[in-house]
Amino acid sequence: MTRAEHAGILPSADHGGRLGEDLPFRSLDSAHILDTLERLAARVDERFPDASLNNVISELTALGQRDRRRTQRLARPYFFLRFGIILAVVSALAALAYMGYRLLDTYSMAENRADIYTIFEGVEAGLNIVILAAVAIFTLTRIEERLKRSLALDDLHELRSIAHVIDMHQLTKDPTALLRLGPRTASSPHREMNEFELSRYLDYCAELLSLAGKIAALYAQNSRDPVVIASVNDIETLTSNMASKIWQKIMIIRTGRPNEVMMPIED
Repeated sequence: MTRAEHAGILPSADHGGRLGEDLPFRSLDSAHILDTLERLAARVDERFPDASLNNVISELTALGQRDRRRTQRLARPYFFLRFGIILAVVSALAALAYMGYRLLDTYSMAENRADIYTIFEGVEAGLNIVILAAVAIFTLTRIEERLKRSLALDDLHELRSIAHVIDMHQLTKDPTALLRLGPRTASSPHREMNEFELSRYLDYCAELLSLAGKIAALYAQNSRDPVVIASVNDIETLTSNMASKIWQKIMIIRTGRPNEVMMPIED
């Protein structure tokens, strides 16, 4: 497994292979993101089989599988709305053609030549048809945009919530407690992890937050909706800030033993 595969940026089969041949490192691959998430779930279960973090990973994996299907569906047009737009355009063109034919027919009759007022009435009717068609097209387009936005924002709200749940699981994992600078109190959290286990647990939480941000990024990958993109950026900023705080804890653990040789940490 290469680093690119771990990052989930290899070309996806969802794009028919063309994007993978031309732009292999410019799009996230939902399949590789899910593979990385499932591999992380196995690592956590093997290291901490009794930890409630396993339930959070299962929930995030289920959300990732659902969001993969959702993002693929949202990238496709709503054909029934597009059919309505095409119908509105065809109807407007047919009505304009009919109005033009009637004006020409009326104007060409020698015994009943159309005056300037009749021509203006025909032009006004044509403009009304164009305006009504434009309003119909704009309305149908906005309906599609709002439907897709509503679905995307609902899913992104769930990802934002699960990011806070992940953060809660590492909240009481205090690396300074390993130094045992003072006595425990009756309300002190129960801590059984040693330095290595605590470091691994925090690292798993940081990876989970990163993957949650990558799942959210799938919604912005094929969307031009500024509201959706702004929401995705907020989630990525949120998960990055949370992961940064976790890495501060990890660095406290690693720098707390300055006289020991730091060996590579295995999964």
